[in-house]
Amino acid sequence: MTNSPPKIESNAMRPQPIPESNQVENWRTLKYLLPYLSEFKGRIFLAFIFLISAKLASIALPLIMGNIVDQMNANDQTPDTIDRIWIFIPATLVILYGLLRLLNVLFGEIRDTLFGRVTERAMRRVGYRVFKHLHKLDLDFHLNRKTGGLSRDIERGVSGISFLMRFMIFNILPTLLEIMLVIWIFYSQFGAKFALVTFASILAYISFSVLVTNWRNRFLRAANKADSESNSRAIDSLLNYETVKYYTNEEFEAKRYDDDLAKWERARRQNRLSLFALNSGQAFIISASMTVMMYLAALDVKNEILTAGNFVTINGLMMGIFIPLNFLGFVYREIKMSLINIEDMFKLLNVTPKIADSETAEPMQLTNGNIRFEAVDFSYVENRQILKNINFEVKSGETIALVGSSGSGKSTTIKMLFRFYDPSAGRILIDGQDIKEVTQHSLRKVIGIVPQETVLFNDTIFENIRYGRPNATQKEVLDAIKMAHLDDFITQLPEGTKTIVGERGLKLSGGEKQRVAIARTILKKPPILVFDEATSSLDSRSEKGILTSINELSKTTTSLIIAHRLSTIVNADKIIVFEKGAIVEQGNHAELLRLKQHYFELWQAQQKEPSVNE
Repeated sequence: MTNSPPKIESNAMRPQPIPESNQVENWRTLKYLLPYLSEFKGRIFLAFIFLISAKLASIALPLIMGNIVDQMNANDQTPDTIDRIWIFIPATLVILYGLLRLLNVLFGEIRDTLFGRVTERAMRRVGYRVFKHLHKLDLDFHLNRKTGGLSRDIERGVSGISFLMRFMIFNILPTLLEIMLVIWIFYSQFGAKFALVTFASILAYISFSVLVTNWRNRFLRAANKADSESNSRAIDSLLNYETVKYYTNEEFEAKRYDDDLAKWERARRQNRLSLFALNSGQAFIISASMTVMMYLAALDVKNEILTAGNFVTINGLMMGIFIPLNFLGFVYREIKMSLINIEDMFKLLNVTPKIADSETAEPMQLTNGNIRFEAVDFSYVENRQILKNINFEVKSGETIALVGSSGSGKSTTIKMLFRFYDPSAGRILIDGQDIKEVTQHSLRKVIGIVPQETVLFNDTIFENIRYGRPNATQKEVLDAIKMAHLDDFITQLPEGTKTIVGERGLKLSGGEKQRVAIARTILKKPPILVFDEATSSLDSRSEKGILTSINELSKTTTSLIIAHRLSTIVNADKIIVFEKGAIVEQGNHAELLRLKQHYFELWQAQQKEPSVNE
């Protein structure tokens, strides 16, 4: 059984998206991740216990090693004493040393295992939330998006969460804890000068790393941007593979892709050179610090202030600090990069849909399916009005056709009905309910559409049809296939309904895709049907069969048909003629012909055209 999508119910699990920022870094991103940790508080507490235990074991190792060396080099030991010590040391300190080294590794593995589920669940929660939010955004956002760049932003953001949570908590925090303990040990056991040199060295290392990493972030952002742009270019070109072939633009597409890759290459080169500067500076600070500490320790051993075991302990403690601190430099760089990636992803959550449910929106209560447009105006942009004072009504069970020249406003009217856009003026009512006052989900649930351009999922024909109602039975899907006159075509396929249609349905012809869309809409069984040039890609024989099915469906539904071929809508209850965004005529076929105006001219022009299907 597959897991159901995580449902984020409480306010605690709904952190607000981060505000837009022009800062080089945005550590505020961290607080928006904290709510995703609250689900496993017990695991986090246990993970921290094992984290601290592992660090204590790590610090104890050089202390025990120094003790071993001192006992083996004691000057007042007789041969018999040395023999007894050699028996004693393996039985105690050496065994303890080995045990602590084992526990150090074991505690770290247990810590990672405990926290792994926390990280994975947070990645799932955030990824789910971003994906769901993207589907809530309005049509205008998706028309202007770059799918490839969008997918890379999400991919890098989710991966960034994994790195950030794992290394921020289990590398930076324990390393800082270890540094404080080591400085205290140096001060209390070996003298203030060792503690001071250690503190100064660590301060210099961290300051240098922070300053240079902040400087490098411009190159990281540039590399990310170039990566997203090249990926967008590649996906866009491959999705339009046939168009590229039609116009023999393979070299043109390759050149554009290579130009984007060149930008990526330059950004990566700058990033690599800046990384060289960072690594070199960090290595210098570490080497200089170790040299000073070892020189001071050697002087104190010579002056018999410290023992040889103390020298070994100081070296071990310094190595114990700088090994993770050197790794901390890498971690800090990667954390900053992760913050940039997460910030880019969270900016998607900061995009608010232009079309949103009102706070008082309620589910639509459909009774008859009456549709009414009242004085509707609409503009995509200022100074370019698309719809002008649109007024018409579709009564329950009626079939209304919208006709007119291209760009006259027919398709925009249908988009308004689905509430992909809101009117600039006027309102749209269904059974007396303003569609702005009902939930978008309930609105679109009662409307089915066969679009002019059908885009299918890269799945089987069966699953593409069942998408109209995912819980439909196999019999219901097969019945929809038959009603859409798709069964003859499917029986000719070796795989039948299990045939994969390809990306965007490219393995099917335009007419075959339209019939799949019709079957999908039939399966949905909506009380309101919209046909947007539903037979435009069909031959005459198929069109006749589909029109029969449409007429049968329309008997029990409210139907709107956008038609180019006027012969397909002569039996419509009412025909509405659009011209330049306005309604210029309304009536049935016979009435409009008698007027001998716009519809008559369209009809006469089409009667003179040869059939496109002959």
